[in-house]
Amino acid sequence: MKITITTLAEQKLQDALGDQPGYFRLTYDTEDCGCDGISVLLIKSEPDNGDVKIDAGSLPFIINTNHQIFYEEFLLLDVEPNFPSFKLSSDSTIYNTNLKTRDMRV
Repeated sequence: MKITITTLAEQKLQDALGDQPGYFRLTYDTEDCGCDGISVLLIKSEPDNGDVKIDAGSLPFIINTNHQIFYEEFLLLDVEPNFPSFKLSSDSTIYNTNLKTRDMRV
């Protein structure tokens, strides 16, 4: 799995990490969403059991192997300059135009 991240999106993700180490975990969340599921980006201190690395350039991205089936092999993560969330898409679909990060680090 590979995520291409635009320059501006990479800067905003680096800002979200701040000075603390962490991983961006792409998750397909079905809990309490009122729909089939939604993509979210969790910032975690460490990978969980079953997490694998996603090729995302210099940023540390992971995904649980059970969630890989919800995504295509090649993804794009973009952001608008004055909008606080990201857009996750592929060549054939848009997964989320309001993808937010949630910091779960302790």
